[in-house]
Amino acid sequence: MISVCLYFQIHQPYRIKKNYSFFDIGLNGQYFDDELNYSVMRKVAEKCYLPAGKILLDLIKKLDGQFKLSFSISGVALEQMQSCSPETIDLFKALVDTGCVEMLSETYYHSLAHLFSEREFKAQVKLHKDKVKELFGVKPMAFRNTELLYDNRLAEIVEGMGYKAILTEGANRILGWRTPNFVYQPKTCSKINLLLKNFILSDDLAFRFSNRNWPGWPLTAEKYASWIHNIAGSGEFVGLFMDYETFGEHQWKDTGIFDFLGNFPEAFLKHKDTAFVTPSETVKCFQPMAKIDVPNTISWADLERDTSAWMGNPLQDSSLSEIYELESKVRKKGDPELTAIWRKLQTSDHFYYMCTKWSSDGAVHKYFNHFDNPEASWVCYQNVVNDFRRRL
Repeated sequence: MISVCLYFQIHQPYRIKKNYSFFDIGLNGQYFDDELNYSVMRKVAEKCYLPAGKILLDLIKKLDGQFKLSFSISGVALEQMQSCSPETIDLFKALVDTGCVEMLSETYYHSLAHLFSEREFKAQVKLHKDKVKELFGVKPMAFRNTELLYDNRLAEIVEGMGYKAILTEGANRILGWRTPNFVYQPKTCSKINLLLKNFILSDDLAFRFSNRNWPGWPLTAEKYASWIHNIAGSGEFVGLFMDYETFGEHQWKDTGIFDFLGNFPEAFLKHKDTAFVTPSETVKCFQPMAKIDVPNTISWADLERDTSAWMGNPLQDSSLSEIYELESKVRKKGDPELTAIWRKLQTSDHFYYMCTKWSSDGAVHKYFNHFDNPEASWVCYQNVVNDFRRRL
């Protein structure tokens, strides 16, 4: 038997204004580009969230509950959906109400907080859990950290918060000879289980689907299903983890990505002894195969699959240091509006824009960056932080 654990990540940051200059410091407390953020949310909702969501809802009804999946939606994305695309929130409510969609926990502000402040990390996770409960009426029992960042210490913290499962990247360096297609357990934990992304199969869909030079092109639902079926006997489940924006935004409609989405579940379920499972169901169905030791932080990003997409160069490190050094002042001030701004400035995207990598990884960073270059991103961020510090 082989099962598929399908999880989609959704996040949209509050992007900082491109023109926030040194001369705005002390005069302009409006840091975020409301017009850009609104237009991006509307565009992505219309290209991805709404059409893909309707396909998923139809599949759940058509397959009579056999098709299951999970979502993790950052708190800042949920906020923007509520104000910019309320119909998207309504569609997610309908999906959750089917009982076939599990909502996962994460940090509300899509931050790197677990690397800098355990207190702030726990606070953001609670904020997110409360938001999910408020909007969808469910309590998340599985956790995925920002950017799939993970290490032994994170597992201990999350286990202590009562979660039963945690998701991360199936990076080769933590697996060695092992396969990501089994449930594992963190080395330093005894209650929480670890679900790993099969990054080859996930990236076949998320990154290579429309690449005509890829040997796997064209990727049909039947072909993809057969690749997963071939794992039976050497694995128990396949973790297909990817951005929801794969459908319609990263892979445009004219690539056939929506047709693929609509056909894949049935193609997979044609084989006997197959199932779709949510993360919580996966850890109930399968026992951990072994303990996994991850002393150094891993992530989904770039060739290194470590933290270097967000930290490591002087631009990133100085910015991260400055924003987290303000924690005690923010807490002492106790102003809800200033606290929310401080947390928005922790969002991982700001530091992703400052990445100075080149080649293929650099191209991906550039694709998501609304600034002209990493240095411009850093300058505006520094100006904003300097103004924010004055307000504190």
